[in-house]
Amino acid sequence: MSEFDFAMVQNFLIALLLGALVGIEREKHRRDEHPNSFGGLRTYILFAQAGAVSAWLSLHLQAPWLFVVTVLVIALAVLTAYVLENRNSPSSLGLTSEVSAITVCLLGGAVMFGHAELAVMLGILTSAVLTFKQPLHGLVSKMGMDDLYAGLKLLIASFIVLPLLPDAPIDPWQALNPYKLWLLVILISSMSLLGYVAVRWLGAAHGAVITGIAGGLASSTAVTLSFARSSKVESDPLAADTQACGVLLAWLVMFIRVLVTVAIVFKPLIASLLLPFTVMALTTAVVAAIFYWRGSRRYQAPQQSSVKVTNPFSLLAAIKFGALFAAILLLVKLTGHYAAEEGLYLLAAVAGLTDVDAITLSMAEYAQQSKDALTTAAVAISIAALSNTLVKCALVYTLGARALANKVLLGTAAILAAGIISIMLV
Repeated sequence: MSEFDFAMVQNFLIALLLGALVGIEREKHRRDEHPNSFGGLRTYILFAQAGAVSAWLSLHLQAPWLFVVTVLVIALAVLTAYVLENRNSPSSLGLTSEVSAITVCLLGGAVMFGHAELAVMLGILTSAVLTFKQPLHGLVSKMGMDDLYAGLKLLIASFIVLPLLPDAPIDPWQALNPYKLWLLVILISSMSLLGYVAVRWLGAAHGAVITGIAGGLASSTAVTLSFARSSKVESDPLAADTQACGVLLAWLVMFIRVLVTVAIVFKPLIASLLLPFTVMALTTAVVAAIFYWRGSRRYQAPQQSSVKVTNPFSLLAAIKFGALFAAILLLVKLTGHYAAEEGLYLLAAVAGLTDVDAITLSMAEYAQQSKDALTTAAVAISIAALSNTLVKCALVYTLGARALANKVLLGTAAILAAGIISIMLV
């Protein structure tokens, strides 16, 4: 068999497997939920084969209309089956199986037209959409209009506002680029929105571990405040172990989120950041694991522990963050020109009191100036993270119960010691 024939057979097999992939899910759906619904495993395999054969003939006979006619015939057959089915059971007015059949036919044709990789990706995606029916419907049921508005605002900010901004510095110090500023605003807003979706998807009432991790994606400060306040009303002092575990896991997510942000913005900076942030993250994880182990032995964590995290995206919040980031970026630029490295470190410590993201992005921009700036930027970001950790510890100590505050203070001391030692080694 020639190489050409082998490639042709391979493409036919891919098309048939795509039909089988979707057909298996539809077959199970028909048996479990709708016995009289349209199509099964064999039907979808044949639809994929029809699309592949008609596409192959269209190519070799140079007659594109063959594939078009095949798709139209299958669409007509599917529509006829839909009408007949709903005459008998008008309550089942879904079009999922019928649209899936047409999709499978098109995917079979796409394989033969030379787009096998794309067809496989779309086939897997189609099967996933069909399989995850209940989770997707559950996610929609949990969404409110505010969530929908937030998603639309993020899309507007990303695909309408961003292309309109100038991609060039507009200040005398060449520090403020509106396009890059807004792009980084979108990055942070997207990560916060992703964390919010994780909280809504998983549910915040599944214990301190899930609450700390999922809530930390949206806001580690919100998680800290929530556990601090709940510790005041929790009558059992043994709950402090699991609460401290949740707080520290949220901080752990913050350390990881900084690394992810830097990897997206300026990957070379990761090498300088890896040591201090890995040490701080591992220290946080170890202390959190100790508290989790103690809590699991001495106290069964209540399932109603929750973090009230509101939807984090709004245009006003994005604009405020952009203004804060621009101000810090300008201060970093001016400090780099007129002050020593110690000035940047002081700026990082002050900026970290309220927010780590802004100083992280600012120093990532600063690090692009030279190789020497990489170490300075890494130390500054580490200082900002430690400063932010101190502030959250102070919040727990001020607002939380003594039992929780003492445990968080112990964890903070371990993180500070590990962070300071690792910064000295950078």
